[in-house]
Amino acid sequence: MRQGAPVSSLQINKEKGRVLDTNKVFNDGSGTVNIRRVYDDFLRWMPSATRTEKPMMHISLNPHPDDRLSDTDFTRLAHEYMEKMGFAEMPYLIVKHEDIDRHHVHIVALRVGTDGRCISDSNNFYRSKNICRELEKKYGLKPAEREKITPDMPIRKVDPSGDIKRQVANTVKMVGMRYKFQTIGEYNAILSLYNVRCEQTDGRVNGREYHGLVYFATDDSGRTIATPFKASRLGKFASRTAIDGRFERAKDKIDIAPTKRKVTNVLAIAADKSDFIAKLKERNIDVVLRYTDEGRIYGVTFIDHESMTVLNGSRLGKEFSANAINERFNNPANANTDTPDVVVPIVAPTIEPTPENTHSDNTQEPDNTQKSGGQHQSQQPAVTQSSTDYGDYDFALPGLDLFQQGQSFNPDEEEFRRRMQRKKEKGRRPKF
Repeated sequence: MRQGAPVSSLQINKEKGRVLDTNKVFNDGSGTVNIRRVYDDFLRWMPSATRTEKPMMHISLNPHPDDRLSDTDFTRLAHEYMEKMGFAEMPYLIVKHEDIDRHHVHIVALRVGTDGRCISDSNNFYRSKNICRELEKKYGLKPAEREKITPDMPIRKVDPSGDIKRQVANTVKMVGMRYKFQTIGEYNAILSLYNVRCEQTDGRVNGREYHGLVYFATDDSGRTIATPFKASRLGKFASRTAIDGRFERAKDKIDIAPTKRKVTNVLAIAADKSDFIAKLKERNIDVVLRYTDEGRIYGVTFIDHESMTVLNGSRLGKEFSANAINERFNNPANANTDTPDVVVPIVAPTIEPTPENTHSDNTQEPDNTQKSGGQHQSQQPAVTQSSTDYGDYDFALPGLDLFQQGQSFNPDEEEFRRRMQRKKEKGRRPKF
C-alpha cells in the first residue's frame, strides 16, 4: 500500500491537485481551496480536550494506471471508502492529483470525534486492503501489481513523464540492494547516475529530535523536477537507519584492490580528462567529478559496476584524491588545451547484476513481499491505500522547512573547503 504526502494549498491551487469534494468542510466548488479556511473548519470539529497527539489522517487511493476514472467515479469511490472505514461522519477533504500518469486521490480527514475519542485504527491495514478489494470488484477495476524487483532488473534514470515517486523508490531500493558505499557522498554519487539526490535532515519536530533523509528527483543538470520525498514515503529501505546500516556493513565487504588496479592502469595512459573518463567507462567504471565555480575539481568518486562498489578517490590512495586528479588534468602545465572545463556526465549504465551482487546486502531489511517462483512479488489492489499517515494538521510537506541539512563532506572535500576558507580569511586581513 502506498503512502502519499499531505496536501498543501500550493499543490492544489497550482494545478498539481484539484479539490473534488469535501465532507463537513467548506467547498466553493472551484476546485481550489483556501487552506486557512479549511484549517479553521477542521478546528471547529476538534474537541476541546483529547489525548490524541496526531488528530489528522492522510490516505492516498491509487487505481491502476490503465483505469481512467472520471471525477465523479473518484468522488464516489473516495466517499464509499471513507464510509466503510468508519469516517462517514468525520470532516475530510478529497483532492485529485494528475501530475503523474497514475491519477489518484488524496484524502485528509479528522480522526478524533467530538467526544475526544480517536476513531479506532485497529487492523487498519487489513481493513483497508479488504475494502479496496471490494471496491475493485464493485467498480470493475484492475488489481494493481506492485512492480517486481528482480536480480536482472536494470536501474534507469527517472523519467519525468512517469510515476516519479515509484521510480525514485525503485532506484533507491535497487541501489541499496546492489551497491556498497560508506558515506552519504558516495551514496549520492551512485544515485546521481539515475537522477536522484539524497539530503540529510536534522532538527526537532513537536519537541522530538529528528534525523532523517529526503530524496529528490532531478534532471540531467541536477535541478529538482518534483516535490521532494521524505524517506518514510518511499519505504524503510530508504530511511536514515537503513542507509547508516549499509554504511556499516559495507566496511567489511569492500575490497578496493580491483577498482584501484583498473583506475591506476587508466590514469597512467589517459591523455586528458575526457580520455580518462572514457577509458574508465570501457572498464565499467563511472567517475563523478565535482567542481567549484572556478572549475577546480574538489571531489571525485569512482563507481565500479563490476565489484558494485562506490569509492571516494581518497579511499584508493592519495594519488587518486580530488587534489591529485585536479593537478593531473586541470593544471595548465599538464592539461590538454582541448580538455573541457566541465565534464558532463556520464550516461547511466544499464546494469544486469549477477544474483551474488543483488542479495549480498539485502537481508537486514525485509520488504512486505512474498516469494513466488523464486522471485519477490507482492499483490496490490487497484484501489490502494498506502497506510494511513496520521500527520499534524499543517498541510505543507511536514517538517521540510523545519530541518537543517546535515553535513555530508568526505575528508578530501572538507580539507579543501577549510583551505579555501583560510585563504579568504587571510585575504580579508587589514594591511598595515
